[in-house]
Amino acid sequence: MKLIRTMVAMAAVASILSACGGGSDDVGKELGLTNPEIHFIHAIPSGPAVDFLVNGTAPSGQTNINYKGVTNFTNINTGATTVAYSATGTTTALASGSFPDVAKGHEYTVLALPGLAAPDIGLIDDPFDKGLLSNSARLRGFNASANATNLDLYLVQSTSTDITNAAPTMAGVAFKNAVPASGQDSIYVSGGTYVLIATVAGSKTPIFQSTAFTLSNNADWLVTSVPIAGALSQLVPGQIHLLVAQNGNTQTPSVELTNTLTGQ
Repeated sequence: MKLIRTMVAMAAVASILSACGGGSDDVGKELGLTNPEIHFIHAIPSGPAVDFLVNGTAPSGQTNINYKGVTNFTNINTGATTVAYSATGTTTALASGSFPDVAKGHEYTVLALPGLAAPDIGLIDDPFDKGLLSNSARLRGFNASANATNLDLYLVQSTSTDITNAAPTMAGVAFKNAVPASGQDSIYVSGGTYVLIATVAGSKTPIFQSTAFTLSNNADWLVTSVPIAGALSQLVPGQIHLLVAQNGNTQTPSVELTNTLTGQ
């Protein structure tokens, strides 16, 4: 009888979540029941196609990834996990890193980054602490631009883009780091029509201002700065683009937002 009551309660929660736009996967993640998941984002402008490696092996669907590519989430085991990426068809790592204690219910993101001297890697552990009844969008920033080592990112309503008196949505995003930091939950915002603005940390002068876009409820976005393609531009301070990677299982490529500022 207890089992039946539990099943009924879970069915009721699933029904509520379905009505709110959530799903059973979100329930499992929130309760720490589902297997940990990992995916890969290629964020090296003009970089070659690569294979994503987990503990030395490329999971299914994680090979031949081009710039702006975002792979599907794939299940991984708990515990210490080594990650890397290599030129497609090889297993010689171009850059590598590790997650010391992969946990159930967490989402893990690995990014290929353009370093000044050699390819680099970025790592994000997302504990996915979204409330069971929430339909808010999740948002995190990441800096893959060595030529813009500290950024403030503003998510503002498209009808009000003056940031003079606004606080950054994601402040002080350092190169190879995320805000909120790896190990912390994403921030939550309501769906709507927005503009993204980037400045040097502490400044109110935009170096990037996007066109208006729609951020839907229940979206899960990673906003990543990247240097404008080309060896010279990667050395020029502030010459960046913003990529939006939508987390999930649709293998949708990153979207490169258009900069409306002249001369950028």
